[in-house]
Amino acid sequence: MHEGIHLEKVSFSGATYPASDHEECEFDQCDFSSCDLSGSSFADSMFIGCQFSMTSLKHTTFRNVTFKECKIIGLHFEDCSKFLFTVQFDNCSIKLCSFVKLNMQSTRFSNSALHEVDFTETNLVGAFFERCDLLGSIFDGSRLEKADFRSAFNYSIDPEKNKLKKAKFAWPGITGLLDAYGLDIEQ
Repeated sequence: MHEGIHLEKVSFSGATYPASDHEECEFDQCDFSSCDLSGSSFADSMFIGCQFSMTSLKHTTFRNVTFKECKIIGLHFEDCSKFLFTVQFDNCSIKLCSFVKLNMQSTRFSNSALHEVDFTETNLVGAFFERCDLLGSIFDGSRLEKADFRSAFNYSIDPEKNKLKKAKFAWPGITGLLDAYGLDIEQ
């Protein structure tokens, strides 16, 4: 068990990270690219300015974990332990990642680019997408009730394939709800 540790500018790139438990830890500008984090547990911890590219997350536990200013590419978060999975993202670049079938109620995404992210059948009830670019992201069979998209942009959500009751949208982003209909909308 690692408790309260602070690691700065450490590279774990290409390595198998020893499966261990971390509580109230901070990782600052660390490189986890092509690293195997399988079986590790992170609780009440923070990753700041870290690199994650093709990182293996099989049975990895993220409980109350914040990713801030991180670059996250090609991760399969659905491989994580689903028990108490709670994360938030602030000012991150998230590309080609998958959150398929995860329970992410009330998850906060702030000032982040979520490009080509797969949210298929994900529970995002009450999620908050504050000033997020959702270009190419997939919402299919997703639960988006009470989710807040008012300051999000570049999203395309088919209202017939997703649950949207009481979700919040604002102009001009709301046109992303009409993409499925192939309409030509002028401003």
